[in-house]
Amino acid sequence: MPVLAVPFARWAPLVAILLSIPSFDAAALSKRDTAAVEALDQRMAAAEQRYREALVKAGNAEPGAIEQSNAAIEDMEDVVAACMKQKGCQVNDQMAAFKRLLKLNTDAEAAGEEAWDEGDPMDADPDHAGDVALSADVPEAARAAALLDDRSHRFDKMVQYNPAVQAGIRRWLTDMRPSLMDSYENYEYLRQVMWPSFERAGLPEALLFGIMAKESNGKVHATSRAGAAGPMQFMYATGKRFGLGDDGTGFDTRYDPRAAAEASASYLNQRLEQLNHSIELSLAAYNGGEGRALRVYRDSSGRGFWDADVYNQFPAETRDYVPMVIAAAWLFLHPKQYGLHFPRARTRPAQLKLEKPASIYELTICLGNGGTRDGFMRALRNLNPRYQADSWLPAGTTLRATAQIAGLYDRHCVRGARAELAQQLVMSDPAAAVVHVGSATPVTGTPTVTPMVPGPTTIATGVATPAAGPREHRVARGDTLVSISRRYSCDTKILAKANDLKGPRYAIHQGQRLKLDECTK
Repeated sequence: MPVLAVPFARWAPLVAILLSIPSFDAAALSKRDTAAVEALDQRMAAAEQRYREALVKAGNAEPGAIEQSNAAIEDMEDVVAACMKQKGCQVNDQMAAFKRLLKLNTDAEAAGEEAWDEGDPMDADPDHAGDVALSADVPEAARAAALLDDRSHRFDKMVQYNPAVQAGIRRWLTDMRPSLMDSYENYEYLRQVMWPSFERAGLPEALLFGIMAKESNGKVHATSRAGAAGPMQFMYATGKRFGLGDDGTGFDTRYDPRAAAEASASYLNQRLEQLNHSIELSLAAYNGGEGRALRVYRDSSGRGFWDADVYNQFPAETRDYVPMVIAAAWLFLHPKQYGLHFPRARTRPAQLKLEKPASIYELTICLGNGGTRDGFMRALRNLNPRYQADSWLPAGTTLRATAQIAGLYDRHCVRGARAELAQQLVMSDPAAAVVHVGSATPVTGTPTVTPMVPGPTTIATGVATPAAGPREHRVARGDTLVSISRRYSCDTKILAKANDLKGPRYAIHQGQRLKLDECTK
């Protein structure tokens, strides 16, 4: 995270002056002198506030932060110089302000430091280290987890660091490095809701990360061609066995990171119990089917995954999957050994209440990058899996976010040039750019609609429910279902379903009347 680091040399002259001036007793002052002293105090307070605001801007990678901080310090210098000449002005009293700002500057510098080069390069990242307490009532997986304790590197002894795993590490560090970095950054936002399930089950966090990195790269809405869904890629039938599926609102909880992590931990516990606590065989079951893994294990008299007779009975996809998950977990535990600096995101949780209707697309634009590489669309989607990116959410909708996102929303998304630009971009209709020469009919017609007050947001889709009576739009030349849905702040798929339109073309014709009961405008 960028921080505003003002060298002590910049402060030193002021500190020296302040320390060298003796204090003196306040004498009776004239009204003019009293007013002058009060004015200097107000100038100092204002300069201190501007410096604090500059620190916030620097934290959000906003332009002009350094310039603002330097200007604030210069104002303080002017105040000190004026105070030395003003009768009754206690220069030593200004020390309190400077002490506060010096501490603020030191804390900011410390927060930005990464101690990547300290200690044994084989040590686990302290953020990932954790103890597993074993007792008679601990889940079966805890006995395997005891061998995966991050601090003592028993993970290294539990899994084989063989050429297949080494090749997996090579792939993660070369062609697949961007995917690894994306996975880690996505996981940082999800960690608070996913890791507790694995911790309660006695499972190592590295295993959670390795599976998620290989399965979905930490994209909550990932869906495979085979039908696996969510961050942990559960098939429908398997997910249903572990409590995942339609929650009654139309939302599939396989996409819920908290529920998916809990189901994944339960699934792995069962496999570990059946398969002699073997991480490799449990991963093979996760990918290649638990029935196959159990049959192979029993037929081989309990031999391990890397035994040729066992290994060759799994499909090529599973033979690739197992070492790749272990490789990602290994890098999660030992980044320093490989010169790997994982990105650090500012993920302190916060709630964001919309002050006006918006979509995640619109929020992504107005929020900007905030010091990140890719902005906040993936974070918002992952934290709010029930909403599609283009679904219009009415004012009052509460989203899960971070403190940084909430702060950027207040500054850039409620009002102002960037908020207006973001709204213009998401509402833009490519068809409106086409001009039909000689046609008296405009490309997009002017709709005749009954005004509607947005109703409550549905849990499954985030689309506002209708507040009153039937409404419709008459299709004009050049209209598309996408342009109509944007015009009325309506989800395209919901609008299509309401009017019995079939995908993927969603064909409509001029003069057709479309029902707008699911729209917010």
